Amino acid sequence: MDTALAHLDEPPGVAAVGIGVHGNASRTDVFSLPSLWQLHLYGYEADLTVDGTAHAIRPGRVSLVPPGTTVRYRYRGRSEHLYVHLRLGSAGSPLSIPVIQDAGAELVPLTAQLRSALAAWPHSPARATAEVWAALWRVAQLAPSRAVGTAETHPAVAAALAMIEARLAEPLSVAEIAKAAGVSHNHLTRLFRAATGHTVVGYLRARRMARARHFLQATTLSIPAIAASVGIPDLQAFNKACRRDLGASPRGIRNGLNSQ
Repeated sequence: MDTALAHLDEPPGVAAVGIGVHGNASRTDVFSLPSLWQLHLYGYEADLTVDGTAHAIRPGRVSLVPPGTTVRYRYRGRSEHLYVHLRLGSAGSPLSIPVIQDAGAELVPLTAQLRSALAAWPHSPARATAEVWAALWRVAQLAPSRAVGTAETHPAVAAALAMIEARLAEPLSVAEIAKAAGVSHNHLTRLFRAATGHTVVGYLRARRMARARHFLQATTLSIPAIAASVGIPDLQAFNKACRRDLGASPRGIRNGLNSQ
């Protein structure tokens, strides 16, 4: 087994968090967890076989193995790892995740999350669960994993989407986004439309207005403050944008004239 399909849209059901120490009594362990996933973060070298497929364990690698899968460990001495045993739900699209991979630059934050989960587990299982859930998403994003049945997002499009979300409150041009994504203006336009069905400008406007709707309906922030927070500080332009894209004036949206 090289990859596993995991659903991460719901919080995991954490059964145990701990530090496993192996290789003292025996240099080989063969076992499975019939109903639980096992997440391990390694600090040693060993050989691992997952459902008949051989893998190498190295310090800084992380494994995620599904329930009912037989694993065989061949240790080279005392071997210590962080582990979590957990259940996953079935909501959302499954992600294809390597059963073992190098944490790379994410090793430090991933270790911190799992150690926080370990510390919280005896007295605050909810906090531990939150840390484990975040760690699982971090593991899922180490490799270019994606939802089964969906196309992989081009790195330039992913970079553009992230930049748009981070800078909704600022002036932002397609040229700036393209430069940050490392592609030309025209190439980004083609990639973005293919991936999202929208132009970059259209998507940016839609995200600004979605945020504006939220602030108008869910907060008591002043309309000028909301306009500035979505990158349209000119009140006349903001009024026009709300009428065009949301179907009512800012005050009308706040008063529930358009509640969709």
